[in-house]
Amino acid sequence: MKDLRTTRLVLHPLTVAETERVVAGTPADDAHWTPGYPTQGDVAGGRRFLDTCASSGDPRPFGNYEIRRRADGRAIGGLGFHGAPDASGTVTIGYGLIPAAQGHGYATEALRELLRFAREAGVTRVQGDTAHDNVASQHVMTAVGMRLTKEDGDLKHYATDWPEAEVEAEAEAGSDPNVHSSTASDAVADAPPPPAQAATQA
Repeated sequence: MKDLRTTRLVLHPLTVAETERVVAGTPADDAHWTPGYPTQGDVAGGRRFLDTCASSGDPRPFGNYEIRRRADGRAIGGLGFHGAPDASGTVTIGYGLIPAAQGHGYATEALRELLRFAREAGVTRVQGDTAHDNVASQHVMTAVGMRLTKEDGDLKHYATDWPEAEVEAEAEAGSDPNVHSSTASDAVADAPPPPAQAATQA
């Protein structure tokens, strides 16, 4: 699988071996992890991915991606899918950044690219959730076009939908979902992060 690229970021699809290193907190010799990476959210997302691989096979391209800055190649967080699309074409996403990388628009830029990829891959609905007090994460999902769909005792739930006919038309147009360079307004600033991590994690 090829990396996904935006103006400032590389979204690298993690292999099983790479994910095992994230979960163990042991970088490869050629890895460039920024201090603070992986976060607890990255580890939790990695465990979910490994469990999915063990139970039903590798879901890539609907797995986890490491967020790297293009300027220096350093990993600053992660995002991805909680598994392959279900029968209705729905996927659930999560994302997160190390504290030092928050507040620069990276989460918005990364999530916008992940949604573009999902749409071109035939997904018809993307959903995610965040804690009521995680205002930064709520702003990120709103900035990429996701809307609040419901609230419960612990979480706010967001989603975006694309008509199936529209998705099929884009697929027939010959789009390649494996590589992309986004020049759209990628630098939309994230809201200043609260003390907690600024986003839910894949």
